[in-house]
Amino acid sequence: MAVTLEQAQRAGCMFLKALLRFGFMVANNLVAIPSYVLYLIVLQPLRLLDSKRFWYIEGVLFKWLLAMVASWGWWAGYTVVEWGDDVQSISEDEAVMLVNHQATGDVCILMMCLQDKGTVVRQMMWLMDHIFKYTNFGIVSLLHGDFFIRQGKAHRDQQLELLETHLEKYYRSRDRKWIVLFPEGGFLRKRRETSQAFAKKNNLPFLTHVTLPRLGATQVILKNLVAQQENGTLAGGDATETEIKSKGLQWVIDTTIAYPKAEPLDIQTWILGYRRPTITHVHYRIFPIKDVPVEPEALSVWLYQRFIEKEDLLSHFYRTGAFPPLQGQTEAVSREMNLSNLWLVAVQFLAFLSGGMWYCILQYFYQCLF
Repeated sequence: MAVTLEQAQRAGCMFLKALLRFGFMVANNLVAIPSYVLYLIVLQPLRLLDSKRFWYIEGVLFKWLLAMVASWGWWAGYTVVEWGDDVQSISEDEAVMLVNHQATGDVCILMMCLQDKGTVVRQMMWLMDHIFKYTNFGIVSLLHGDFFIRQGKAHRDQQLELLETHLEKYYRSRDRKWIVLFPEGGFLRKRRETSQAFAKKNNLPFLTHVTLPRLGATQVILKNLVAQQENGTLAGGDATETEIKSKGLQWVIDTTIAYPKAEPLDIQTWILGYRRPTITHVHYRIFPIKDVPVEPEALSVWLYQRFIEKEDLLSHFYRTGAFPPLQGQTEAVSREMNLSNLWLVAVQFLAFLSGGMWYCILQYFYQCLF
């Protein structure tokens, strides 16, 4: 079929737009990420003198970096509508988010929709596939204290031991409050067939829009972060002052991401912006930690039930274009998430200003030395 002049012009504009966006993203990374690293290097004396203040500053810088990632999608018209429970009300408490995983864009969506949730972004810890360690954002996640998990049966036991050690070492000492976890252990398109075969073999529900979750990481998180009390004090007499003051994990947030027509955003789309503006829908359901079993068998049943509910939620969404109302409600209520363009511009300006400052400083020292 012949291409019309209008179609050629549209394709040309789209290509030019994608090229300009990619160029801006590269420049953004070249100034923002090295600036983050250099700020943390310079602030190392503060880390020794006042660790809490150091990690507060690091958290602010981390939130700004995530705001920059959010801005790439926001300015392309990739917005978010939120459904279900209001997680803003528990933003100061400790919580773990259990999220379904469809594509690389899921992480970007969470970076966006958590920006307006108080201190959550700067105090959160991400559990992500180890491959992300080798991306441009890997050094940031490494310094922030996120955990990179290697998938596969051969690594499972070792990775869970490493996760337990990581939580003990970094979670409370860095004043973390929220953990983001993708229990499915991979993208839907990659795990669906294996998950369905496992379900058939073990007489479990046949799921299409999600896969059966894995128990290990969730169990380790609950075991280590739920405050176990004995005679009014935390179990373990050598608890640090930070741990004593902590109430422990208080909530589990069952988070379901839905894309129109079941077409997820990937990181390439997020960066280049070649898809038309679209609305991603995020559904939250909050569970008090007291309602979540810790014993492996009961926890496995509970976790499977959450993903069966996700399947029902997504089936309803793809059929009607909306999530169903919460139990006890007659009508589902949605909330449009909003980001301030002024705030996003200010963050980008500070990133480029910082990049220029560090360039001048390093150039000065280079000239002094050589």
